[in-house]
Amino acid sequence: MNKIDMVIRALHRSERKLAVDLLRMSDRHSADHEIHYVGRDLSRWSQQHVTELARVGRDYGLDLDEGVKDDSGLLATIEQKASELVGRHRAPGLLLLADLRHLYRDASGVSLDWEILAQTAQAARDRELLALAKGCHPQTLRQARWANAKLKETSAQVMLS
Repeated sequence: MNKIDMVIRALHRSERKLAVDLLRMSDRHSADHEIHYVGRDLSRWSQQHVTELARVGRDYGLDLDEGVKDDSGLLATIEQKASELVGRHRAPGLLLLADLRHLYRDASGVSLDWEILAQTAQAARDRELLALAKGCHPQTLRQARWANAKLKETSAQVMLS
């Protein structure tokens, strides 16, 4: 396995995780319509990135899954009910802040991975890989900016109420 393979594989794994995290957050906070619907929309971007990385990965001999399994609703429900059964009720506002913080950190990490892939593709003169990075990286930046903006909008209200 060469270094470009490693970068593609790592980015594919990170994008899959980001897609699932967005879906889980969307389900956990379904009462907040913006979080629910924007989270699902942002997850679709990561799902598209996973598909594109799998397609490009084939050119490098990689066999990567093209999809993201959406089992988040069931898992989130089970986690919440289990917490309630053992007497741990999470404050929804604090849970939202924790989820947004986690999402911001993950999206920022994925953004760095896209930057590494873009620089590598440029040095290797791989136009297809560079085009993929140029197309996907701005969407990942928008995911991180949205999470950051929601943190700023929500944090004072949650912490002072």
